[in-house]
Amino acid sequence: MNSPIFRAASPLIAALLVLAAIFIVLRGHNEPGGGFIGGLLAAGAVAMRALAGEGAAMRRALRVDPAAFAAAGLLLAALAGLSALLVGRPLFTGLWWLPQVLGSEVALSTPLVFDLGVFATVFGTFSALILELSDKRGEGG
Repeated sequence: MNSPIFRAASPLIAALLVLAAIFIVLRGHNEPGGGFIGGLLAAGAVAMRALAGEGAAMRRALRVDPAAFAAAGLLLAALAGLSALLVGRPLFTGLWWLPQVLGSEVALSTPLVFDLGVFATVFGTFSALILELSDKRGEGG
């Protein structure tokens, strides 16, 4: 997109999309939302920057190949599901820990780890697709 308004606004809007994605992922294991929607929002931020002509800059900013991010997400989600078997529970049974952090309890759970894995998988997959299409567009193909 060649609009100077879009190019100027895209960094701010992309940052807001990433903040919304983080919020939705963190609340999603207890309420509606979760890793899939969060991953789509974060990939939307990448798409916005790519449409603004910053696809190569986004690829450098990610520092990790998006396909590797997706693979790590699959592994994380699988480990979250399999972890219940280690304590003699059925597959994908949710497990919770309440560690003390700075004097208050923080709820950590396998559903949160699973959501983070789904987030990484969706974000990595769609970001790889978006950046690949952006590269082809930049080549004139």
